[in-house]
Amino acid sequence: MEESKYSFGPDRGEPAVGCRMIAGDRRLDRRYDLRLTVRWKLVRGKRILETGKGTTLDLSSSGVLFETDRQLPSGGNIELSICWPVLLHNVAPLQLVISGRVVRVAGSRTAIRMTQHEFRTSRPNPERDSAMGSGQLLSP
Repeated sequence: MEESKYSFGPDRGEPAVGCRMIAGDRRLDRRYDLRLTVRWKLVRGKRILETGKGTTLDLSSSGVLFETDRQLPSGGNIELSICWPVLLHNVAPLQLVISGRVVRVAGSRTAIRMTQHEFRTSRPNPERDSAMGSGQLLSP
């Protein structure tokens, strides 16, 4: 767990002298509300433990929040493949491939912290291509 930059006094959780209060969202990275199709794999080493699909709720440069049909175990290693809504050079479909760790689970919602990510070209997908042509993002 990360150590806080802010210390608190011994009495009633009040800020120590010289420290400032933190209000609102304390995330360092901006989050973008995007509903995109995601496929996930829980992995241990090179072994795939479980797979599934879902929908992203938001993304940042350090993490992803997504929804799936089952509760995933916190702390596990996970790989995500997200259908990206923009074509490379207006021709080639893209997918965002992410490796990370499950850091929070609340019912069907799972938050991961990214450790690695890259864009890859993917095979054409008629459903995605027609949604992009109409200017819509996909939802499952």
